[in-house]
Amino acid sequence: MPCKHKFYDELRLDQVDYEPETLIVGTFSPEWPADNIAEWFYGRTDESLFWDILPRVYGKQSLLSKGVTEWRQFCKDQKIALTDLISEIEDADVASKKHQKMLGGFSDKAIMHNFDDFDFTNIVSLLQKHRSIKNVYLTRGITEAFWRHLWSTVMRYSNSNGLHERILLTPDESAAYQYEAYNTANPDIAMPALSDYLVMRWKEVWHH
Repeated sequence: MPCKHKFYDELRLDQVDYEPETLIVGTFSPEWPADNIAEWFYGRTDESLFWDILPRVYGKQSLLSKGVTEWRQFCKDQKIALTDLISEIEDADVASKKHQKMLGGFSDKAIMHNFDDFDFTNIVSLLQKHRSIKNVYLTRGITEAFWRHLWSTVMRYSNSNGLHERILLTPDESAAYQYEAYNTANPDIAMPALSDYLVMRWKEVWHH
């Protein structure tokens, strides 16, 4: 059985009951294995700092300790919509212990290197359908060809249509290297926590 996105029915923004102005795009949240405890996008708050960083970019309090009701309301208040690049991994097999382990690690690299048959969310189509969206962000780097290829169409469309398109530093521990390097280079203005550094970096590219 293929592995769908855990929030498959929301990827095309069909449940968004407001006119979003900002679209934030992630990668993939698997519907299995069962240890994906996320209630909504970026909901594995033991690993992701997203719900701490995003509200603070807007000058609000962290929502990391809150839940899906507060997260949804925040997005509605700020006119933000969320989606992911991958909607389904067709060649994933729920009966495979190897696939269960790989997807259970929630690693983008594991997805990229171990699967070949994907259904992708058409981000450009979403932007065309929701003309109210003026800002679009991806929450991971595109140094690898797999992700760069997926995002290149979004970049071209955004550039051609005057949208504010940017790549955000990944909101988790994978940004620790950049954080430590920044503090080493800037001891007088060192950031006390990784989350503070990420807020600063996101604000550098966020729309005004």
